Amino acid sequence: MTSQPRIVFMGSPDFAVPVLNALAGSYALAGVITQPDRRAGRGMTLVPPPVKRAAQALGLPLLQPEKLRLPEAMAALREWNPDLIVVAAFGQILRPEVLDLPRYGCVNVHASLLPRWRGAAPVQAAILAGDAQTGITIMKMDAGVDTGPLLGQRILPIGPQDTAGALLEKLAPLGAELLLDTLPNYLEGKLQPRPQENEAATYAPMLKKDDELLDFNRPAVELERRIRALNPSPGAFFDWHDAPLKIWRARIGEAQGLGAGGRLIVEGSPAVATRQGLLVLEEVQPAGKKPMPGKAFLVGARDWV
Repeated sequence: MTSQPRIVFMGSPDFAVPVLNALAGSYALAGVITQPDRRAGRGMTLVPPPVKRAAQALGLPLLQPEKLRLPEAMAALREWNPDLIVVAAFGQILRPEVLDLPRYGCVNVHASLLPRWRGAAPVQAAILAGDAQTGITIMKMDAGVDTGPLLGQRILPIGPQDTAGALLEKLAPLGAELLLDTLPNYLEGKLQPRPQENEAATYAPMLKKDDELLDFNRPAVELERRIRALNPSPGAFFDWHDAPLKIWRARIGEAQGLGAGGRLIVEGSPAVATRQGLLVLEEVQPAGKKPMPGKAFLVGARDWV
C-alpha cells in the first residue's frame, strides 16, 4: 500500500466512539456519518448522538442524513471518495450502492462472536441466553445482515453481574484495538476473509416494548438475566399499584414454599416469587422517582406485602 487510504466512518452510539477515536489517531478520515439528533428526555430537547460530539471534537467533516439512501447524502458520500468505510453500530442498513463504493469495501465492528447473534441487539441477546462469553468480530460487509466474511475476532467473558451497559463499555475499546490490529494486513491484501458458518447462526432482533415487562411465570434465573440485558436501556419493569416499577438490579434468592409466581414478599429487600425461584430486587425505580436501593424503597412501600 503506497499511500494512506481515505476512510469514512459510520457510527452513532457510545460503543462507536472509541472505535472512531482510535481510527482517527491512525488514519486520515475523510468524514463521519452518524444518525440525526433525536428528541429525548422530559423536555424533548434535541440530543446529538455521541459520535457527533466525538467527530466535532476531532474537527472532522460530518453528515447526519435521515436516510443514507437520500440522493443528497449519497452525493456527499461520493464526493468524499472513500477507499474504505468502517462501520460501528451506525443504525442504518447499507445498500449495495454504498457497499460497492469503496475499493476496499465496508468493514464492520460487531459486538458478538459471529455467526452467533447477528442483528441489532447482540449484547442483550448474549446475556438473555446465559452465554458464558461474547466478543468482537471484524467483518467485511455484504448485502445480508451481519452475514459477511470474518476478518478477526476477540473473545470477552461475560461476568455474572455484567449488564448490557457494562459489557458494551468493555467491548468498545476491545473493538477499537482489534480494528487497528486487523486493518494493516487487510489493506495490504495479507488477510483472507473467512466465510461464516451459516448453519451456526443465531439472531438478535431489535428489542420490543414487550421485552421490557417481567413475567413472573418465568424462572427467576431468566428474569435476572433480562434485568441485566435491559440495563441501562430501556430497563425492565412490572406493574405495581397501576404504575411501572423499574428493576435495575436483582439477584436470585432462597426459594422455599413461595406459592404462585408474582407473590410479593420481603427477603431483606423487596422480592417476588417466580415460577422457579425467588427474585430479590436490589435496585428499583418507582414511577416519577430516581433509582434507589430495594431496602430504601421498602421504607416508603409499607404495603409491599
